Amino acid sequence: MKLQQLRYLCETSYQGMNLSKAAKKLHTSQPAISKQIQMLEEELGVDIFVRNGKRIVQITPPGQMIIKIAARMLHDADNLKKIAQEFTNEAGGTLTIATTHTQARYALPPVIKRFTARYPKVKLILRQGSPTQISALVTSGEADIAIATEAIDQFQELVLLPCYEWNRCIIVPPKHPLLKLKELTLEAINQYPIITYDFAFTGRSKINQAFESRGLEPNVVLTAIDSDVIKTYVELGLGVGILANMAFDAKRDKTLKSIDASHLFEPSTTRIGISRNSYLRGYIYDFIEMFAPHLNHVNIQAKLENSKVS
Repeated sequence: MKLQQLRYLCETSYQGMNLSKAAKKLHTSQPAISKQIQMLEEELGVDIFVRNGKRIVQITPPGQMIIKIAARMLHDADNLKKIAQEFTNEAGGTLTIATTHTQARYALPPVIKRFTARYPKVKLILRQGSPTQISALVTSGEADIAIATEAIDQFQELVLLPCYEWNRCIIVPPKHPLLKLKELTLEAINQYPIITYDFAFTGRSKINQAFESRGLEPNVVLTAIDSDVIKTYVELGLGVGILANMAFDAKRDKTLKSIDASHLFEPSTTRIGISRNSYLRGYIYDFIEMFAPHLNHVNIQAKLENSKVS
């Protein structure tokens, strides 16, 4: 049994049993992956995958258990390297952050500026995607931490660290009728076409829940994953925007006006997700504390230890 075989096995699972995609991701050939997986199956004496000819179509029940253990073994092997690097190269290394556009564009810049000043030899990599995609990057070991609001709590392999609460604003062009209201209501907003986030992003579920609780069906005419795209289409007069408060800057967004809507929606919580089996280098603890000052090395470590016990 070789780590390479386990890596091929896990990547095939991550890629939905598509050997071509797994081979591309691992910079090898499809026959090489297929051969190594078959050799592993022969060694273990059990089929990991169900095949239809040469095509893999399903994971067997024992295969599901084997893949889970293989993923843990690969995490542990990676942890061994990280422990060695902690003592041989204390100031250098890589930190891969998987996050959404809103976090990368609005929440992270000041933190990254501080971090790079303290750790100039650490290479920072930002991987952007949907909350589901970025959570998967952490569970597969391709990223160190995930930062998101939606869907991240659906991944049981992750330890979740609540960072901060935030809410929303309504953005409109200048002189829009909503600006004249003494009190903003969902009913008033619903008189206009709405432009907001795609359902998988940035607290969209809270928006839907708010309208549903009032018996309203919002007229969402356009959705986007990018706050700047939402602002662009509001500027064009296609509708009113529902936006994360952090994404509006009165100095930069001079062609738009913002109306606070925090009284209309339940607040959302941005969380950091870490794999339960990860070894975190010292600079990762420091980055987390810079992003969320209430999370220090001691309570992060306690959370990780408690998750292993449970």
